[in-house]
Amino acid sequence: MKPNNKKYIVPGLVFCIALLFNSCSDTAKKKNASDSLNTGKEEIQKTVYASDVIPFFEHWKLILGDGTNAGVVNNFENKDFFYTANDGNHNWVVYKAPNSGDTHGTSNNTRTELAQAKKWFPLTDARLTATLKVMNVSSTGDARVAASHAVVVGQIHSADGHENEPLKIFYKKFPGHTKGSVFWNYEINTAGDDNSGRWDYSTAVWGNDFSVIGAEENTPPEEPTDGIAIGEEFSYEIEVKDGIMNLKFTSEGHETKSFTKNLIVSEYTTTADIPMQTQHLFVPIGQDGVERKNAYADEGLFFKLGSYNQTNGKSPEVNKVWCSGAEIHGGDIQKQYTDGNYAEVWFKTASIYVSDAAVSNEGYFIKND
Repeated sequence: MKPNNKKYIVPGLVFCIALLFNSCSDTAKKKNASDSLNTGKEEIQKTVYASDVIPFFEHWKLILGDGTNAGVVNNFENKDFFYTANDGNHNWVVYKAPNSGDTHGTSNNTRTELAQAKKWFPLTDARLTATLKVMNVSSTGDARVAASHAVVVGQIHSADGHENEPLKIFYKKFPGHTKGSVFWNYEINTAGDDNSGRWDYSTAVWGNDFSVIGAEENTPPEEPTDGIAIGEEFSYEIEVKDGIMNLKFTSEGHETKSFTKNLIVSEYTTTADIPMQTQHLFVPIGQDGVERKNAYADEGLFFKLGSYNQTNGKSPEVNKVWCSGAEIHGGDIQKQYTDGNYAEVWFKTASIYVSDAAVSNEGYFIKND
């Protein structure tokens, strides 16, 4: 009799199919587990620090919007004041400062701003460049106050003497306007020991200069026709060589502008030299000083870059040029951020040249921290 192999074939076939199914099931489970792990890895995003975007922070110390000195800020962020953002095309470094908070040194205004760690003298070569866009200026402030709705995005500051500022680069836009103004101010290095008579002279780049103000508290002047909008890129270059400051401003769709200013020979040494702009803006509040003949010649200077908010909550009765009377919510930073009472500036690129002749600026930080 031939053996009946069918009864062995059928159970064997069933066993093979079951084995194959279990094998496939195990493979699928392993694949799913692997995919889950990979997905988890993808969801963990690496923090992009400011020093990843613009690798030059070893030359600076960062002052935050709460008045603290964060020092050298490689691989650092602070979500209230200093971090990075991506606009869909580029990473940017964000500097943000409320209308009110703790301030640095003797200033009335908050800042999130880099201050150069070394200082140099006007006969020393020095250079700073930046490409940026201003994303917000204060939504409140007295339109009759020149500093209202403004932010300083770059400076040259003196570390010695009166610690005055031969250069401040401003952006200013009034509420209800589409276009704002870019201008730069030169502050005299006041002759004598009394610095209370110091004043600025302002030069327009695009739009108006600092002195153009509103007729009433809530009535801005006419909107500039050739101004820069919120979120519109522009660049500046500052170069100091042989005592001369050279400035260059560029922005797509706008005329390139260049300026020069002597930092070692003053043009404001007598009261007759005080410009008409100054006579209208500063002289009425008692700021009518004259400058040293050698201006900033023997003083250590250093660059600053960031968001130095020019709007504050102090009453215009205190000073009708610098005190804005803006909303500050009792100093509550988050409330100020919620309703637009802050300055925010994004930087895409920046570079600095530091001469071998530059020296430590530590004395300035010890005095002002």
